[in-house]
Amino acid sequence: MVANLLDFDLEGLATFCGSLGEKRFRATQLFRWIHHKGAADFSQMSDLAKSLRDKLAGAAEIRPLAVISEHASADGTVKWLFDVGNGDAVEAVFIPEDDRGTLCVSSQAGCAVGCRFCSTGHQGFSRNLTTGEIVAQLWHAEHQLRQRLQPGPGTRVVTNVVMMGMGEPLQNYAALLPALRVMLDDHGYGLSRRRVTVSTSGVVPMIDRLREDCPVALAVSLHAPDDALRDQLVPLNKKYPLDELLASCKRYLDAAPRDFITFEYCMLDGVNDSPAQADALVQAVRGARVSCKFNLIPFNPFPASGLKRSPRERVKAFADRLQAAGIVTTVRRTRGDDIDAACGQLAGEVQDRTRVDQRMRREPIAILQPAPYA
Repeated sequence: MVANLLDFDLEGLATFCGSLGEKRFRATQLFRWIHHKGAADFSQMSDLAKSLRDKLAGAAEIRPLAVISEHASADGTVKWLFDVGNGDAVEAVFIPEDDRGTLCVSSQAGCAVGCRFCSTGHQGFSRNLTTGEIVAQLWHAEHQLRQRLQPGPGTRVVTNVVMMGMGEPLQNYAALLPALRVMLDDHGYGLSRRRVTVSTSGVVPMIDRLREDCPVALAVSLHAPDDALRDQLVPLNKKYPLDELLASCKRYLDAAPRDFITFEYCMLDGVNDSPAQADALVQAVRGARVSCKFNLIPFNPFPASGLKRSPRERVKAFADRLQAAGIVTTVRRTRGDDIDAACGQLAGEVQDRTRVDQRMRREPIAILQPAPYA
């Protein structure tokens, strides 16, 4: 069977090269050709022995993802739709800013968590991506944009990676971990742990595993100040309630590259945006003694959700309340919404194995009743 070299971190590639009778330094050379230079053709790898190139030609490949479509926003955001086979497609988004270039990467075809405000969750779940399919999104974006933008020698286009695309990364941990190691490796993309972020809806045991194995920056999709409301918005909360989730966040800080956890909070009109709910959030994180910052996210409506975006003045009042309590709070600027690339909008073509969309249509949305907070 032909191996996809994008599936390997450096240790894995060294093991593969060893199986071909090659020494470890050959793996390092090969790794640099793939990730530093974006080479997909072994014949281009001029400092590899011809005997090794011949072996690789019969035993391995660098398998990119086929691009179904590419869309560029007026604000410079770029969204790619990648074919991952069997009728499934995933999306990745590049967001340029003055001081960074952030790539939002998918980890699954669809998502089984089914958060109420996320269009990816509404389309259901098909399968986990492989390590190679996760890495291929970065490989394609970095080297395509490098050709297009022509940055200076040694300058990266993608400076930050956020695992915030389609899927719950910590439910695909076996593929995620080597992908993170490729991103962090100096012979790969050389990103610092502070510049690689895993976003999770709260898979508590895997937060603890990530802390032990590869502690990168952590973002947690919170979205509610109490279990009753979070059960409605983030169904995973029924398995891992807020107290357990916040305790795992506190543990994570022992090894985290930053001295805070980012809590993401999608602002939903009349659902989770009252002053009393802001106060309840403050009490929850203070009670758990979690050093944190809040990122308030304007909801990006889609027809199946039955939800609305909080008015701007209410978002500001909510942010002011958190800041007055001494919590660093930002309001995310919506990017790429003209190409459906904004937060919560990613929804590739997925063959749903969970019938999650049918369940959502059947279940009453109790959260749309008047909020219990003054």
